[in-house]
Amino acid sequence: MAKKKHVLYGIFMFFAIIILLIILFYAVKILKNGISSWNKSDMDLVNNETDEGLETENYDLGENSLPNYENEDDISTEIIDDTRKENDQVKVKDPNETDDITFGIDVAKWQGIIDWEKVAASDVDFAIIRVGYRAQADGKITEDPYAKYNLQQAQKHGIKLGAYFFSTAVSEKEAIEEAEWVVNFIAPYKITYPVAYNCEGFNDPSSRQYGMNKEKRSKLAVAFLDYIEEKGYTPMFYAARSELEGSMEWDTDILTEKYKIWVAHYPDYHVTADMKSSYLGSHDMWQYTSKGSVAGIENPVDLNFAYFGYKKEAEAKIDTPIEEVEADPAALFYFEEVNEKVTAKDVTNLRNQPNIDDSEVISVLKYGDTAKRIGIGDNGWSKLEYKGEILYAISSYLTTDLNYQENSKPTLENPEAGITFTEVEEKVTAKIKTNLRLVPSTDSDDTIVTSLKKGDTAIRTGIGSNGWSRVEYDGKTLYAVSNYLVLVEEE
Repeated sequence: MAKKKHVLYGIFMFFAIIILLIILFYAVKILKNGISSWNKSDMDLVNNETDEGLETENYDLGENSLPNYENEDDISTEIIDDTRKENDQVKVKDPNETDDITFGIDVAKWQGIIDWEKVAASDVDFAIIRVGYRAQADGKITEDPYAKYNLQQAQKHGIKLGAYFFSTAVSEKEAIEEAEWVVNFIAPYKITYPVAYNCEGFNDPSSRQYGMNKEKRSKLAVAFLDYIEEKGYTPMFYAARSELEGSMEWDTDILTEKYKIWVAHYPDYHVTADMKSSYLGSHDMWQYTSKGSVAGIENPVDLNFAYFGYKKEAEAKIDTPIEEVEADPAALFYFEEVNEKVTAKDVTNLRNQPNIDDSEVISVLKYGDTAKRIGIGDNGWSKLEYKGEILYAISSYLTTDLNYQENSKPTLENPEAGITFTEVEEKVTAKIKTNLRLVPSTDSDDTIVTSLKKGDTAIRTGIGSNGWSRVEYDGKTLYAVSNYLVLVEEE
């Protein structure tokens, strides 16, 4: 009996050991996979991590200098699967869309006049172009002054187009109005890439959207993007990583379910095509720097990786011929609209651009000649209509006083007409001898009151822009040529 018990005990222990070994085997396997997965993703987030808005590495993309795309198929599959796994059931994929990783830029008037031929030679696949914005001050929808030029030239040189609009809408009605404006504006162009909704600065007290909660802001974005989608374009939502994470500033879940997400996140390490943003939410495009450099663009430019591409260029929604336009250099400046007649204070050049370095002198405006001023710029220049042309002149050389020179001549009634005096209070004497006059002018000897000799003193109260000084002498306000006076040194 005892022997039989020992045999049963041995069999029991044998199977117990087998079961224990199986449990240990699977435990080790699960633990190993978990650590490996963490090392591949989360560890990258621990190292070299920064948020948007910090100092970023500059990217110089000259001709044929696109980041390395080796093993592109593997990279594309990994990223697309990861970024879209939550959204494939609700997002309708364009049959023209591919899973390629593509490289592009987004531009507005701030990039200046772009040489799109050079951009195309730099292997840029796409350009997301700002077409307009709603102004903060008056809520007016305004066309980006370089939008037509950029759309026209990028398309001409084989760069696939997308678009974005900067919104400050405060109601769904305004959001739909913006979307309708965008759709009408881009209809003649071959818009292949998405049309994006851009809304920033809403926490600034000067914003039209200041105080609006994220739920309402998100509904405005939905209204805009749903309209875009209804009209046959691919909608996309743009925001900074910090605004999207944890639905900090937007209803991220709703926006992610419905649209492509374009995230802005600027790391402090060099970015290549096999990387993606550390933003853990689903995203389809990554704006990874605002300080990029691309041949053909003088100013810094935003650079992007899209985790999708397109087999071919889309067709325009309407067949209207595209208007050939030239980029206006003056569009970089704000000109307050006016409508007034001006003349030169003396003589001034009229130029084809509002600057001296890169412009040509087209004509000359003399005192007595008149031009129509239609704009006063924030750069110190005026926009003029003169003999059928739009020209520019330095504002300080112009006047609306068509009798400026006559009215600027000093008189007994207004001795300081047309003269700017810098106020001073100092004791002066004559270098040798100088006349003191009622008017700062030598036109008439009748204005001479007395003379100041070396050693006599007067109190100078002003130094004029015309080379004369205002002095107090013998209880009178008189004028003397500044060069004939010297300061009296205090003992």
